Amino acid sequence: MFDINGWEFVILVVAALLVIGPERMPEYSAKLARLVKQVRGLADAAKVQLREQMGSEFDDVDWKQYDPRQYDPRRIVREALMDDGPADGQPGEAGEVKGQSSVNRRDSKRATPYDEDST
Repeated sequence: MFDINGWEFVILVVAALLVIGPERMPEYSAKLARLVKQVRGLADAAKVQLREQMGSEFDDVDWKQYDPRQYDPRRIVREALMDDGPADGQPGEAGEVKGQSSVNRRDSKRATPYDEDST
């Protein structure tokens, strides 16, 4: 969730011990646990309320569509670059055929586009 590896977690725990102190650590741990339970309870209550208001439409919603993790720019660019076109081998919108690289799709008889203002 937070993309923290083992060593980073150990460093965070040591820093918390130094800043908070070992005598107050159980108190703050209990407060954090209560906060997490409250937030989880609020999320569950909101989900129940939304289900009541939407009725049967709530079950028809594709929640994965609204997951912000799917909008990772690196993944989007990687998929766009690796996209070979339609799976049946027919030319796609730009005339490409599956298996051909972008270099092979360029017409070698035409001059390479050149923009004097951008260079």
